Amino acid sequence: MTTKFTLLIVDDMPLNIQVLARLLSDDYLIKVANNGFTALEIAKQTPPDLILLDVVMPELDGYEVCKKLKEDPICRDIPVIF
Repeated sequence: MTTKFTLLIVDDMPLNIQVLARLLSDDYLIKVANNGFTALEIAKQTPPDLILLDVVMPELDGYEVCKKLKEDPICRDIPVIF
């Protein structure tokens, strides 16, 4: 049995999360966050293999989330795609 890679999808738009999760769930284990704060918590607790990160989000935008990820020794090596 092959272990699937884990993707963290971060977006404040539920429809975007649903579409991406539906497209990718056959090949990847999917985790989701609807804001930057939750994304940071998930990434620290169970680091994913890749983060798909929305740029435009309220409170904590994607650039700030990425900055915080790269400052954290646990998360700094996780690849991020905006």
